[in-house]
Amino acid sequence: MNLRAPDVIRRFDRAAATFDEFDFVHSATRDGLFERLQPMLVDAKTVVDLGCATGTASQALAKRFRKAEIVGIDHSSEMLRIANSKKSWRSRCKFINADAAALPLPDHSVDIVFSNQLLPWITDVPAVFDEVNRILRENGLFLFASLGPDSFAELRRAWAAVDESEHVLHFADMHNIGDAAVRAGLSDPVLDVDRLKVTYADANALFRDLTASGARNSLAERRRSLTGKTRFAGMAKALQDDAGRDRIELDLELVYGHCWGSGPRMSAGEFRIDPRRISRRR
Repeated sequence: MNLRAPDVIRRFDRAAATFDEFDFVHSATRDGLFERLQPMLVDAKTVVDLGCATGTASQALAKRFRKAEIVGIDHSSEMLRIANSKKSWRSRCKFINADAAALPLPDHSVDIVFSNQLLPWITDVPAVFDEVNRILRENGLFLFASLGPDSFAELRRAWAAVDESEHVLHFADMHNIGDAAVRAGLSDPVLDVDRLKVTYADANALFRDLTASGARNSLAERRRSLTGKTRFAGMAKALQDDAGRDRIELDLELVYGHCWGSGPRMSAGEFRIDPRRISRRR
């Protein structure tokens, strides 16, 4: 999957004003992440909300970790403008405009990285995981939510009925995400899957929500010409026929994961020895 980063940023900039009203998928997985965070004991001084959008999760993280500095990071300046406008004067949240694959944070300076639905919009996931492991302290927590490959399968089939262009993102399998985390040096990845069924009256309502939440097509391989009313109508009919009823149902695969920072990575040929295991010479 090859995404055009400028297109992604532009779409989320445009969607910033309506994002909070239509972010029900983000809201569902945000709640799921906090449920999974609840039993974890982490003494957090610095928490990063990576892909923070309008800062809703950042504010919740500030309530969960009352002594921590919360750093929200996003590549959309409009999302961050709204996030800053929602801050109170006592807020411990600060927001930074940055690329998730080039974070302006020191090595091993962060206790928790919280990332809700950022990964679907990242072309080079391993590069982001490398950055996460770089900024995490040893045994720091990386907690994330994404979408699995079954998500929007109904929409993918409907578009395939009218043309051969790419219209729907292809989401990574959770096993591939786990493998990428391990290759980046993150340790002990744990992933699980949940489902979310979403119902729409028609295709227009579906695409209204996708537009308002910034989730429209940003694939580099997508058709460059306008879709046109005929193709859209054909897709909408195929989507309705696939549902077999007067409403459209989408089944979303929600992927949750967490893993841990490994601390400073050793160069090739280096190894560690615990001094307590070295016996005294007699």
